[in-house]
Amino acid sequence: MGRAGGFGIEEEYLLVDLADGHVLARPSQAVMRRCREVVGEYFAEEMFNSQIEVASPVFGNLHEARGFFSEIRHGLCRELAAEGAGLYCAASHPGARWRSQCPRNLEHYRQVFDDYQAVARRSLLCGLHVHVGVAQGRDRMQLINQVLGWLPLLLILSTSSPFWSGEATGYRSYRRVVCGEWPHMGMPEPLRDWRDYQRYWALLQGTGGLANDGDFWWTIRPSRRFPTVELRICDACPRLEDGLAIAGLFRHLLEHALREWRNGQPLSQEQRWIAQENYWRAYRHGRDGTFIGAHDQHPVTASSWLAQLRALKPPDTEDAGQAFDQAARILREGTSAERQLLTFERALAHGQDARHALRAVVRQVLGEVSPGAGPSS
Repeated sequence: MGRAGGFGIEEEYLLVDLADGHVLARPSQAVMRRCREVVGEYFAEEMFNSQIEVASPVFGNLHEARGFFSEIRHGLCRELAAEGAGLYCAASHPGARWRSQCPRNLEHYRQVFDDYQAVARRSLLCGLHVHVGVAQGRDRMQLINQVLGWLPLLLILSTSSPFWSGEATGYRSYRRVVCGEWPHMGMPEPLRDWRDYQRYWALLQGTGGLANDGDFWWTIRPSRRFPTVELRICDACPRLEDGLAIAGLFRHLLEHALREWRNGQPLSQEQRWIAQENYWRAYRHGRDGTFIGAHDQHPVTASSWLAQLRALKPPDTEDAGQAFDQAARILREGTSAERQLLTFERALAHGQDARHALRAVVRQVLGEVSPGAGPSS
């Protein structure tokens, strides 16, 4: 994960019962064995027994990433279907009963649940994380400051959590609402550089605010395990191409920032205000929001904001061009959150009750991960 310019992707998934669409609070040993066999060394356990993660190898381009995740997703769906299970890759499940979920019985997660209590128990959520390698000697906090203002646009593209506990929430990314209940999981602190970061980390670690091996969970952070900058703001994406577009845009943003390096220049207070406001608007309204533009601070649509990014930092590789084109397509045709809401509303309009309408949403998401998968009606 540490190769400069290389990138890696982490996808989180929930395991669901294909018969009724419910989250598998206690997946069978056979289900977990099949997951490990398909994913191999890239398999990772997550907070809940019902959740797994695939942490990729280092890629050099989107073609490699597409091949890897296409094979992994197809293999998982095929093997899980043999056990009556499915792979759910959206940031929240529309009808999940989080109170009935089983925490993963590992020391690290036992400590997390003990420390954060109800906040941890509520966090049945799936994200998309992207690591981009940064050459030694480059200050990763300064790099983060240069790209921070664009992160809400990446969140818009990924929004996939409009439902929570059986209800439409009014948010396109309710995952980010739940994330806001945790400490150190919002936008990064206003730190000037790596030295500031180390001082801040040492202060919290030394006063009991972080475990000895603790880390921050910001929307973007310098990884403590790898020489990378890690994007964490985004919801999990049912459609692989949407996640790949986000990874391509993030990599392009960082590489462009490295080329126009402004040593030691932090965000102004006004720039932070704008980034925070756009962040709120992104998880509340998604594609339908009005945002504060990058240049003159005039109101812009999400599509106009993407156009500003493309004009300011034009694509310089085939990967970047593909990422911009797919991002524009998402903003024209709609995000996962919008497709889920439309499916729910159509089911209600056809006379189904809320329970069956939510099941239709589960079928729709499963079908985007692997066409043909889904719970019975």
